[in-house]
Amino acid sequence: MDQVAGIYLHIPFCKSRCTYCDFYMGTNESHIDAFVEALSMEATLRRGETRDPIGTIYFGGGTPSRLQRHHFERIFDTLYGHYLIEADAEITVEANPDDLTEEYVAMLASLPFNRLSIGIQSFDDKELHALSRRHTAREAIDAVKRCQQQGFHNISVDLIYGLPGQTIAVWQRNLALALALEIQHISSYHLIYEERTRMYRLLQSGRITPVPEETSTNMFAMLIDQLTVAGFIHYEISAFAKEGFFSRHNSSYWKDVPYIGLGPSAHSYDGTNRSWNVRSILRYNKGAKNGQFEREKEQLSPQERYNEFILTGLRTIWGIDLRELEKRFGKEFLDYCRRNAQPFLERGVIRQEGSKLTLTREGIFISDGIMSDLMRVN
Repeated sequence: MDQVAGIYLHIPFCKSRCTYCDFYMGTNESHIDAFVEALSMEATLRRGETRDPIGTIYFGGGTPSRLQRHHFERIFDTLYGHYLIEADAEITVEANPDDLTEEYVAMLASLPFNRLSIGIQSFDDKELHALSRRHTAREAIDAVKRCQQQGFHNISVDLIYGLPGQTIAVWQRNLALALALEIQHISSYHLIYEERTRMYRLLQSGRITPVPEETSTNMFAMLIDQLTVAGFIHYEISAFAKEGFFSRHNSSYWKDVPYIGLGPSAHSYDGTNRSWNVRSILRYNKGAKNGQFEREKEQLSPQERYNEFILTGLRTIWGIDLRELEKRFGKEFLDYCRRNAQPFLERGVIRQEGSKLTLTREGIFISDGIMSDLMRVN
């Protein structure tokens, strides 16, 4: 296998489910001990998938901050025992503000973690209640400050915009409060009404109304403008960071670098094939007892790999390298991309510098349509 970007660990436990979330998770925390043992076994069994150094480790979820010190120590002992971890590896843990007590943050600071991703979502208490978040705005602010006081200086927060009833004024205040925290990274997403969520059912029943498209567009424009003025680099459609603080782990996804995914429902990619684990904590834990985990695999066709190359590349400031495109997929795919990109170049929503195609600011607002037109369909 070629270079492996890193290891993603899916921690599928939450204290409660948020109204908008469709990630795989469970609320029965009595399974955590067995899960951690299963996760350690999977990591051990899959150690032969790479001999390359691991540059990033990412604890995602779910809510990884539901784990305790002995859980993290068990996982780190396994990873450091079976993989070559780079000395300067980026090691991220996602956390909810209400878990970040002074004692818990001190515990995280004593472990190899050097980056925190905090799921704040909003600094407005009414919005937090509607999202079924367990923290208040004040608690979120205090949690970030506690992390900074414990020596964490690579902190990302998540924010959601386009919430039902959200106003421009509330969104502007959310951004101002985030910037006042002097953090290094902000990930911000427009609300998506996923079918398996309570938010979707509220929408379908007419109990909530989505924000108008014009308002959503204005919120996105405000996000870009205010963060850029504050010194953040808009390096991916939903990601903003200070210089030197791009998420190395997520950047590897966008740059088509292979990675190993551990835990129930976690996905892996080796450059040609995708695989994913069973979407069940109980069946995952059972697999550990049997010494054989349930995984499915698909081999991506050249067309599917080309489409992913377009999708992931155009989302970023690095864009699409046409020379790399031709090297990977051949002249036919290169000609197809150039032909379909030409109208967008003429409209000024894509720019070309050397062999690179990137979205302009105007192009970012219609990126879905541009990507769709550059992709190949049978």
